[in-house]
Amino acid sequence: MISFNQQNISQKILAFSVHKKALSLLSTKEINNYMKKNFKKDRFYYNPDFLASASGRSIRILSEYYGPLDRIKKNKISDTIVFFGSARIKSKDQATKDLENAKDQNDSSILKRLQMDLKMSRYYEEARILAKKFTQWSKNIESQNQHYVICSGGGPGIMEAANRGAAEAEGSNIGLTISLPFEVSGNKWISENLNMKFHYFFMRKFWFVYLAKAIIVWPGGFGTLDELMEVLTLIQTEKIKKRLPIVLYGKEFWENVVNWDYLVEIGTISKQDLDLFYFTDDIDETFNYVKNFIEENQLIGPNF
Repeated sequence: MISFNQQNISQKILAFSVHKKALSLLSTKEINNYMKKNFKKDRFYYNPDFLASASGRSIRILSEYYGPLDRIKKNKISDTIVFFGSARIKSKDQATKDLENAKDQNDSSILKRLQMDLKMSRYYEEARILAKKFTQWSKNIESQNQHYVICSGGGPGIMEAANRGAAEAEGSNIGLTISLPFEVSGNKWISENLNMKFHYFFMRKFWFVYLAKAIIVWPGGFGTLDELMEVLTLIQTEKIKKRLPIVLYGKEFWENVVNWDYLVEIGTISKQDLDLFYFTDDIDETFNYVKNFIEENQLIGPNF
């Protein structure tokens, strides 16, 4: 519990600001006005030890619902286009530089890895171009709200490429970042006030899907596969009420990673389940498929 008995006003406000993230339901003005009148009053919702405890878990979960909801409403965002993909895929410039710097490297496994990084960098560049293309299209839609805003996990790799492309088109874009022990979270291209950091994966996933009107899934690892399979399950079980255009970008990758026909053959999925997604290797084909799907199905508003 914070004690304010021996602090001056500026110290009290500074001490409180460290903990005000836990009070995302209140505006800064409301918090400051309240604190000026109630410096000596103890409250559980000011207590960081309680908020971080097992007993405070439900409050933390709710804050990861209402906090993003407040940001989204303030920015008048109605719909998103979500990019999933690997955090490890580099830009072409970075991959080229890393390979050149290792030209005297004697370890063939390292050189092979860097050569693969350069090959895979095409997906970074294509994600960047596609995000820019979607943003330019969405900016021309006449509306008081922002429709089809690019949304990513906010990290490096494909996520950075998505935010970067949208930023280069001078459009708003969202980064749903998460606290991880071994990866950087929050790239520099995310729009101001739309970098929203989560602790709980399931709350982050909720916000990925709730406003999504299309999902582009690029090559990735465990996280990307998890996100894709969960969305497909939600659609298959009709927990998501609206059909979403889901593009699996990179035929070579997806055909090697998942044997979709074998799943049909052994009966663990139905043949019609293959219609839930669309394979492509082309930026324009992806853009046209998603745009036409959105317009034909009049996709707008929440998905649940």
